[in-house]
Amino acid sequence: MTHAPSLALRVTVLLTAAQLPAFVFAWIVMFVLGLAKVGGFNASFDEMASVRVTTLVNGSLVRGEDGLGKIEPTRELRAEIERVPGLLFAVFDPVRMQPLAGSSPQLVAKLASLAEIRADHLHFTMGDEQWPGGSGHLMFRDTSIGLMQVALYGQKFRPQDIFFSLENDLAWVSTYLIVGMLTTFGLAWIVVRRGLKPLRAVAGEVARIDMNSLRQRLPTSGVPIEIAPLVEGMNEALMRLDAGVERQRRFTANAAHELRTPLAIMRARLENAKASTLKSDLLGEASQLRSIVEQMLVAARLTEGQITLDQRIDLEQSVRQIVSSFLPLAIDCNRFIDFESSAASAIARGNQRAIDCVVTNLIDNALRAEPKNGTISVRIDGHGVVAVIDHGEGVPPAIREMVFEAFWRKNETTTGTGLGLAIAKEIMDAHGGRIWVEDTPGGGATFKIALMLSRE
Repeated sequence: MTHAPSLALRVTVLLTAAQLPAFVFAWIVMFVLGLAKVGGFNASFDEMASVRVTTLVNGSLVRGEDGLGKIEPTRELRAEIERVPGLLFAVFDPVRMQPLAGSSPQLVAKLASLAEIRADHLHFTMGDEQWPGGSGHLMFRDTSIGLMQVALYGQKFRPQDIFFSLENDLAWVSTYLIVGMLTTFGLAWIVVRRGLKPLRAVAGEVARIDMNSLRQRLPTSGVPIEIAPLVEGMNEALMRLDAGVERQRRFTANAAHELRTPLAIMRARLENAKASTLKSDLLGEASQLRSIVEQMLVAARLTEGQITLDQRIDLEQSVRQIVSSFLPLAIDCNRFIDFESSAASAIARGNQRAIDCVVTNLIDNALRAEPKNGTISVRIDGHGVVAVIDHGEGVPPAIREMVFEAFWRKNETTTGTGLGLAIAKEIMDAHGGRIWVEDTPGGGATFKIALMLSRE
């Protein structure tokens, strides 16, 4: 299953990327406020032209034969002078504190003393206009001939100056912007991850819910408002699902309970009937049905919490009694049962009736799988593992997990309902135990169950 990119990463990237359009928007707002002379901001469209005109002046700087810089207007600068006859520009060498040849005399006369101040950025007027609003600029610039002080006055706006000015401001604050974006990325990642922590906690709670814990509800305390509707919707879905499963379980328990009586009557009548192959077959089928009904009833009550799991179970004694009860049926079916225990003391904790149902089901299945005149073996080892061994067709490795699924049958001709092993696994899971199948040496299947043994 392919997953979408991380939500935290997407939100963090979007927040970080949003700083660029936010900068542009803030730049526009500040310029508008400057035009309106609001809040101490001061700006004009003609001021925007300073970036473009300064670039034209920089492009006109060359070094003469004497090694000193001078201004030789390029075609573009001459065209700008023709467009704006009042345009003045001057370039000062900060080392020599002298203006470069080609600078406008009027501007040199006004700024000669100011150039000595070495102002990084200075606005000025020429006395023919009221401050604020002056269009004069004096600033340091990196040029083709070194660091110079470039002065402009009287420049006029052109539409493309908006882009030149924005590009210049972006370049000027690029370091701050990059550091700010990286800082925002890191902080946003931490904040978003922390913000999504409740959602991860809810996901963890959902992952732990199964058919036996549908009554559980997801916690709503501490859940953000944005996630609360999702959690509430999931709780409502769990409530509906729990109600549906509850009805299903009650139906199963009631049906199993109602089936016990007719099955007992049918089995009693069969036992009193004359001996025949048909009687033997019917007794076997009745035994299997009784085993399944008992398992269904136990599983339903186990799920409802109507029976306890803290009974003391002597595995050897219990299994021995079950084997003894099966001996008449095995003889009627022309089979034999062998019981062996090597456990000195195999005491488990659980529900006696539930475990008896599981062992009964395994022995019943083994008798069906065992060829006629064959012997199934029931063994308990030193670790309390109960093994029911037959010598039938066996269970191929590919389907060993599938045999424990409800209603699964190898093919349409296979006898049985496909419920016994599924219910047995449900009972073992409820006990914290395990049920599995292995090969029988020489052919056949060996079903095993393992419970946690008591240390008492």
